[in-house]
Amino acid sequence: MSVLSLVRRRSSGEIRNLTSVYSSLFAFGTIIDDEGYSNLRKYVIAPYDRRYQLWQTFLVALVVYSAWASPFELAFRELLVGSLLPVDLLVDTFFAVDIILTFFVAYLDTSTYLLVDDHKKIALRYVKKLHFTMDLASTLPFEQIHQILTGKPNKSEVFGFLIMLRLWRLRRVSELFARLEKDIRINYSTARFCKLICVTLFAVHFAGCMYFWLAVQHKTPKNTWIGNKTEDFKDLSIGLGYTYSMYWSVSTLTTVGYGDFYAVNLTEKLFSILYMLFNIGLAAYIIGNMTILLVHSSVQTLDMRSAFNKILRYANKNRLPEGLKEQMLAHMQLKFKTAELQQEVLQDLPKTIRSSIARHLFQNIVETTYLFKGVSDDFITHLVSEMKAEYYPSKVDIILQNEMPTYLYILVSGSLDVLIYKNGSEQFLFKLESGGMAGEIGVLFNIPQPYTVRSKELSQVIRINHHHFKQMVQPFSDDGNTIIYNLIQYLNGLKGKVPDEMSCVTELTGDLHDEHLTQIEGTHYEGSRYQENPYNEGRTRDFSPLSSSVSIRVKIHGHHPNENKTGNETTQKLILLPNSAEDLLRIAENKFGKRRSKILMADGSEVEELIAIRENDELYII
Repeated sequence: MSVLSLVRRRSSGEIRNLTSVYSSLFAFGTIIDDEGYSNLRKYVIAPYDRRYQLWQTFLVALVVYSAWASPFELAFRELLVGSLLPVDLLVDTFFAVDIILTFFVAYLDTSTYLLVDDHKKIALRYVKKLHFTMDLASTLPFEQIHQILTGKPNKSEVFGFLIMLRLWRLRRVSELFARLEKDIRINYSTARFCKLICVTLFAVHFAGCMYFWLAVQHKTPKNTWIGNKTEDFKDLSIGLGYTYSMYWSVSTLTTVGYGDFYAVNLTEKLFSILYMLFNIGLAAYIIGNMTILLVHSSVQTLDMRSAFNKILRYANKNRLPEGLKEQMLAHMQLKFKTAELQQEVLQDLPKTIRSSIARHLFQNIVETTYLFKGVSDDFITHLVSEMKAEYYPSKVDIILQNEMPTYLYILVSGSLDVLIYKNGSEQFLFKLESGGMAGEIGVLFNIPQPYTVRSKELSQVIRINHHHFKQMVQPFSDDGNTIIYNLIQYLNGLKGKVPDEMSCVTELTGDLHDEHLTQIEGTHYEGSRYQENPYNEGRTRDFSPLSSSVSIRVKIHGHHPNENKTGNETTQKLILLPNSAEDLLRIAENKFGKRRSKILMADGSEVEELIAIRENDELYII
């Protein structure tokens, strides 16, 4: 690898690895404008350039060697006799090159979050920090410099301890693991396990080497932990001496302590005390991290079991039928299995990104539905951006017959059965495949849903709230007419398929056809045609689809708000708010069988104008 190739020679160079930039910066909540990376000065390296990151990774491999060699050379200094010197000098050379490169690496200004590429500022910042002093001290071969200056070798232990300054380089390993833990391409548990293993191995190696060094430096070799068993341990081979040291370190770290090697003199006892205290903290650190990793891997399973238990307790307490209980459990199980596909994953993303994702996933399927054929691209784009995706397991009711319209559904994948209840029995009408729609008749006409829609297999649907949909259509008048025309054609087709089961189809088609002709002829469309609603007990309703007036649903009670009607669920009815108080009182009379004269809110205040009532308000008719 050419080191000079890391240096930028063009002021308009492009940093391609923006993913690594953002992954590193987002961990600290920082957002950087990428223009700051594309206009660096000559001979300035971007800190997150891919080639510079590879160079840093290469240095980490050299740090691993330094972490092993530094305490090893200190402990077995007399036995090595400079055998590792060439490798040490080569490694130091690479780190010396890195010191030079650091004077050309731009840094991030924490106050402005912009890259600083001024050479003078970069140099001053590096020199003033402790990093430069320690980098230089850990790189210089002091023993070789002393030998060149004096002309004779020096085996003083001072130079042995100066070798230990190379352990300063371990900070690079810590920084590497910090990056790996944030890198989504690498499994977090794997990176964490590797870090724990590296910490444990280094602790064992360092303690073993230092314990052997204490024995070598003691005045009475026999009065040491290893000399007590082997008097001539200084004449042992490096491999055998290192094995004894690692054996003592591992047995002490694991608190086994066989007793064959133990501290003899005071210095060794003090070191053993410190090492065992350190082992307590290291064991707590490792056990804590392992516990977190294991618990984290089972959190989803625990949450799922807890949710299932709550459902079962609720179903048993309320004596729900087995079929409904199975639907609840199947839906909850699907929710956990498809957690990464659910809409909640996108909640924290900006709306522009969510819209782009929705268009990529669902725009083609929306364009193929019968209701939106021929509408403008702008309307499709706006519509798709507001739709939400859901999954349903098999044999789950998505829409219930005669329920109030809430959502308009488009089937993305799977299949749905359209059913109707007649004379107490369930009858199959037809099947919906990918691209089919459900709930549009109830939504567009503000009537209860004329049929039940049930998933036949695992199905994905996209939905939009009926109020939101109607408000969205208002600015697109031409597209609204196209939707009305498409709906007429579809309802005409339904008359041939289900003439008896859906009696409202004929009435809706005829009424809608007349309205559409009136619009085409240029008549002002006010949505004033009223017809008897077969689903609403005689109430006159506006059948004009896409009307700008949005229906309001309210709950009515047949008693005073201060009266408690416990145990009588029939005192509450969900209705669509009519246009006048007289109509509301007439509906209440039909519901409760008694003529009423006053409309009260939950706090007891009397309602004088219905315009003040909002969605889901509770009204008390007395």
